[in-house]
Amino acid sequence: MIAQGTIEWRDERRGKPSASDFSKLITATGKPSASAKGYVDKLIAERLIGWSDGYTSEAMQRGIDLEPLARVNYELITGDDVTESGFITDETDSYGCSPDGIIVLAGGSKGLEIKCPMPPAMASYLRDEQEGVKKYYQQIQGSMLVTGLKQWDFFAYHPEMPFVLVTVERDDDFCCKLQEQLLKAVKIINDEVEKLKCR
Repeated sequence: MIAQGTIEWRDERRGKPSASDFSKLITATGKPSASAKGYVDKLIAERLIGWSDGYTSEAMQRGIDLEPLARVNYELITGDDVTESGFITDETDSYGCSPDGIIVLAGGSKGLEIKCPMPPAMASYLRDEQEGVKKYYQQIQGSMLVTGLKQWDFFAYHPEMPFVLVTVERDDDFCCKLQEQLLKAVKIINDEVEKLKCR
């Protein structure tokens, strides 16, 4: 396993659609996203230049810093052990996801998505526990598509507020629509990179 956030992990993801950005290819209702062209262009550029910018916003860094504590709290709350994961790809190594954890249970495994939002966002998740699931729907469903798992836990954590824990079931219909958009994007990326490298 290559640890998330490392240079090696970024190399694994470079030029491949990743679950954290699947919302740029498809909307939560299953329609193609208006952001698709820009996202595909970004991935083509990563393939051509051999690196990605690796930009980390303040909010992203906060999530990175709090994630280990959130994972420990999830384990304490559920009693389940979490196995950390690197970048997992589909069978063709064309697109992938980086789960925040995999939980192995007697009846089968499930994945884990951890979010450590700022207080106002956390409050919105507490008022409506489906709010966070809706916001990250494409990422969660996409992670299930990539891994083949049927369940994913969404865990929102803030050290000074109550937690949110929702188990999400796989939506096969949505995953089929997502896979269609992923295959379309991958084909464009591969075709364009091949063409542009010959210039």
